[in-house]
Amino acid sequence: MKRFLSISYVLVAASTVQAQLLQFNSNGSNFKLADRSVAPSIVVTSNERVGIARAAQDLAWDFGRVVGINGTIATSLTNPDSGPVIIAGTIGHSSLINNLASTGKLDVSTVEGKWESYTSQVVRNPSAGIPWALVIAGSDRRGAIYGLYDVSEQMGVSPWYWWADVPVQTKISVYVSSSGKLQGPPSVKYRGFFINDEAPALSSWVQKNFKGVFNSDYYRLVFELCLRLKGNYIWPAMWGKSFYVDDPKNGQLAHDFGVVIGTSHHEPMARSEKEQGNALQGDWDWLTNKKNIKTFFAQGIQRAKNWDTYWTMGMRGKGDVASPTLKAPDLEEIIQVQQALLHSNTNSSNSSSILQTWVLYKEVIEYYESGMKVPDTITLLWTDDNSGNLIRVPTANETNRAGGAGLYYHFDYVGGPRNYKWINTIQLVKTWEQMHLAYNKNARQIWLVNVGDLKPLEIPLAHFMDMAYDFDRHGSLSSTNDFIKRWATQQFGPSIAEKTVDFLNRYGMLTARRKYELLSETPFAFSTINYDEARRNLADWHALLNAVQTVYDSLDQKTRTSFFQLVLHPVMAGKTMVDLYTKTAMNKLYAEQGRVSANLVAEQAEALFKEDADITKRYHTLNNGKWDGFVNQPHIGYTSWQEPSGGLNIMPSVSYTSFNQTLEGLFGVGIQGTSMSYPRTKNLTLLTMSSHMPEAEVRSFDLFALKNGTIPYTISASNTSYITLSPSTGLLQAPGPQSDQRITIAIDWTKVPTGHSTALITISITSTTATATLHLPLHKFSPPSTFTGSIESNGVIAIEAAHHTSSESLNGVSYIEIPSYGRTHSAMKPWPLTMRTQTPATGPALTYSLYTTTLSTTAKLLVMLSASHNHDPTRPLAFAWAVDERAARTVRYVLANPVYKESKEWRKAVVENGWTAEVAVDGALEAGAHELKVWLLEPGVVVQRLVLDLGGLRGSALGPMESRRV
Repeated sequence: MKRFLSISYVLVAASTVQAQLLQFNSNGSNFKLADRSVAPSIVVTSNERVGIARAAQDLAWDFGRVVGINGTIATSLTNPDSGPVIIAGTIGHSSLINNLASTGKLDVSTVEGKWESYTSQVVRNPSAGIPWALVIAGSDRRGAIYGLYDVSEQMGVSPWYWWADVPVQTKISVYVSSSGKLQGPPSVKYRGFFINDEAPALSSWVQKNFKGVFNSDYYRLVFELCLRLKGNYIWPAMWGKSFYVDDPKNGQLAHDFGVVIGTSHHEPMARSEKEQGNALQGDWDWLTNKKNIKTFFAQGIQRAKNWDTYWTMGMRGKGDVASPTLKAPDLEEIIQVQQALLHSNTNSSNSSSILQTWVLYKEVIEYYESGMKVPDTITLLWTDDNSGNLIRVPTANETNRAGGAGLYYHFDYVGGPRNYKWINTIQLVKTWEQMHLAYNKNARQIWLVNVGDLKPLEIPLAHFMDMAYDFDRHGSLSSTNDFIKRWATQQFGPSIAEKTVDFLNRYGMLTARRKYELLSETPFAFSTINYDEARRNLADWHALLNAVQTVYDSLDQKTRTSFFQLVLHPVMAGKTMVDLYTKTAMNKLYAEQGRVSANLVAEQAEALFKEDADITKRYHTLNNGKWDGFVNQPHIGYTSWQEPSGGLNIMPSVSYTSFNQTLEGLFGVGIQGTSMSYPRTKNLTLLTMSSHMPEAEVRSFDLFALKNGTIPYTISASNTSYITLSPSTGLLQAPGPQSDQRITIAIDWTKVPTGHSTALITISITSTTATATLHLPLHKFSPPSTFTGSIESNGVIAIEAAHHTSSESLNGVSYIEIPSYGRTHSAMKPWPLTMRTQTPATGPALTYSLYTTTLSTTAKLLVMLSASHNHDPTRPLAFAWAVDERAARTVRYVLANPVYKESKEWRKAVVENGWTAEVAVDGALEAGAHELKVWLLEPGVVVQRLVLDLGGLRGSALGPMESRRV
């Protein structure tokens, strides 16, 4: 048996240890930077590049936040304030930095000439009368800015101090380590986010705080956040907005900050979607209006040419849709014209010196795949399917283009199959898995993520930006947990960091089961009758909320404010949504069965609808209403991809039923696995209980009132020596919460006869002669003592992919388990990402030992995989499988048709957050031991669960509970 015990050696990079520049007691350091009586003078020469003095001022204020005294800003060392000194600047521009380097006091050799790098060093006697200084030397402007913000962050000022009210971690004193710090180039060259789909939430907040204008006061906050997150690239808010027009100061402000501005995938040449409608002469149609569109493009270039701009190339149809007229040759012509305009208007004949990107979004990718020629200097910006699944990554010669390649990713989306723009539903480890693939396929020029309103997507954005800045820290399987722990320590302190790791992993798995906007789909996602799925899913939410609430209650008030926004609110709001739709589904079932409790559950649903509004109000009144409007996105009542009409939440329909004495009988019985109930169905047979049932499975039935009143009951079994019913006596009291009673069944298997048998359960109403009888099939069975593996129960074997019997390592390819990935437990993935296409003959296998208790001639295997696409068109995703000695069969489970056409198969994969491949097993499977082998043939294949259906599989979202393993 081969078990893959250690995987660290196959990962792309060891997680780098980040240098700790600061310390908060002397601990041998003689370099005190600040305490509660003194703060440093930060010296930035007057000839320095724009933006560094501004960032230095932020650092000066951050000292005030941390120790209570602001630092000061100076332009020379001649008259600095007495006390500690920080010198900041760029190599080759700052006269101070250049002088220190030329005299040998400052070593800049490790960063000089590199992209966005810096060195932070203690320099002795930098000038007469100054015994030492902390020198932050950037290889360029942003390198110096990141070095300044690094001091802020290490002191205890989170990048989210303003945007999420994270309390500053105050200090008594701040010292500098004599070892200094060296930070090399970022992993991805341009890193940032797209503010999009900004109505109603962000727009209403801007209306209250900035008079409805996305102006320079607003963007000042956005740009600072971007830089504190070590980003450098922004696509500004789009719909009905015009970055350069809404406030003429916006463009210069971005340049002063050092932030590169781009425009979205359908806003070429720095002209906004709004301007396409109100500033262009004629129609937005290249074939009929070329002259005016050329002028329109040229005006955009003239306006933004003196600022840091990444020019979006190409063209789509009006309003962010496919053009009805354009073909690949037309796009080639458009890009040629755009490049010529860029050359003439920027006085540059060198395309490689002009930042340009073409976004291969939706139908645009087909132009490229059809053979369209794209100049090598243009960055190909590949995309996901709007739901976090990469469509394409660079292949073959695409990895060596002068313009490089990048990725446009989504944490927010408006479109099919449903919008998702209310609150965070991102599973961080899924982002890691997808971006790991992009990075290792050399998509490293641009990473840009759609963050909708920005809040409340703080956590996935921080994770995305951290990966983009230093991917070496994200090379191991533990890196997502490591990131969460670092992040939580920074926001809330170390005492609850480990718990926050657990909370975010559990939250990510619960939201991966279904996005909130999809909960209104009919039928309800989670089965109310099979596998107790709806109840178990809701119980998981309750357990998470209780754990998070307990931590929240233990925090001081300042930390509570940020913890509520970032952790408690999404869990509380999410649980309420799931509870509401679960109660709605239960109400429907109960009404069909005639339960008095249908009305109670309807009332509970109505109360949850109100609770949702109360939670929104609580968020909006937080911190004196600072974030009023940010979570007012409608999210209840979706019936199509677009939000509910009228922009309001719509209460799901529930049934209220009148009960009277003319109804037949006083009580009813509902059982697992069917909506049928007594007395409408007189003879009910419970699901078979076996000695090898899943450990998590609890068998029960519901006793419920059909009429208002008090109904005493007694329940007995035909063989009480090994069957225990709890409770066996009691009262149903309707209406009210006691109108239903769940009766659990426990079996003492040591006393049950071997083989198949049947017990009878009798329900008696003691005030009448009414009785009901349930049949309970039993199956006592023991596999051979030599067997190790998973055992069938009720015609099904369900296995988490990570619970294999063995995992091979062969020809340099192995398997890794991705913890907390997917919807139920984890996932398995082949490794390394550089592996070649495998075959069952050459590749390693995952082996699963199975034991079936009955003969099956119609067995099927269901393989539950991630929702990934064929990101390399020459290597479609595939797995192979074999049972026992049968020949291995290869399955290509992703449809080849274009993703943007939104086929029903693609829609199902997005809704369920995964592909399910169903394949028939050839021939009969005899009762006994079997061996299932699975080969994952491409690096993008991620498998979560395996289900062998021997005829007993019942409908559900997540599949059966995992089978018992021995």
